[in-house]
Amino acid sequence: MKDSQIDEVIKKLREAVRDFTTPIVTLYSQRKRTPFEVLITTILSLRTKDEVTAYASKRLLEKADTPEKLVALSEREIARLIYPVGFYNNKAKTLKKISEILIEKYGGKVPNDISKLLKLPGVGRKTANLVVTLGYDKPGICVDTHVHRITNRWGYVKTKTPKETEMELRKKLPCQYWKDINTLLVTFGQNICTPVSPFCSKCPLYPYCERVGVERSR
Repeated sequence: MKDSQIDEVIKKLREAVRDFTTPIVTLYSQRKRTPFEVLITTILSLRTKDEVTAYASKRLLEKADTPEKLVALSEREIARLIYPVGFYNNKAKTLKKISEILIEKYGGKVPNDISKLLKLPGVGRKTANLVVTLGYDKPGICVDTHVHRITNRWGYVKTKTPKETEMELRKKLPCQYWKDINTLLVTFGQNICTPVSPFCSKCPLYPYCERVGVERSR
């Protein structure tokens, strides 16, 4: 893909994902959720299907939608509320520890700075960027496996890790697309540009894609 084609590609990408289900974390932020709720939902979503995340997030946040309310719960109760998300026992410990830190260091507020977010237990660059973009509506690029895989498949970047992809996209992707690129490519990656045997025959981006690493497709 040529750098000059990105505007047209993003336009077609928006059209392509219009009829598919939006990722749960994005849906939560669109309902005017607080940064704390975005943070909790994002952590619960890691290695967990969206439908399970939606159920678990609803149960937990109805009971504890602030750090103060969450620390009042036992780890066992948190685990019960978020079951059956992946690694629910570990996540229960992490969520309680995060809430304690937010109260002690940040007055119960979630930081809006990536470097500070990365110091919280269980928070990586993907989660930090999602909190900044969806919780605070600030510029940021959240790179997960879909964004990393697809932008490399396009030939738009040539990187080996999600962090390298984020840094490269920060250099070349127009800023107006930063906040949306994750939602667009997660949806696109789940439905069309799948990890194995993508649906190239019905992909509207086929003319622009270099299909790097694609050995077979549908």
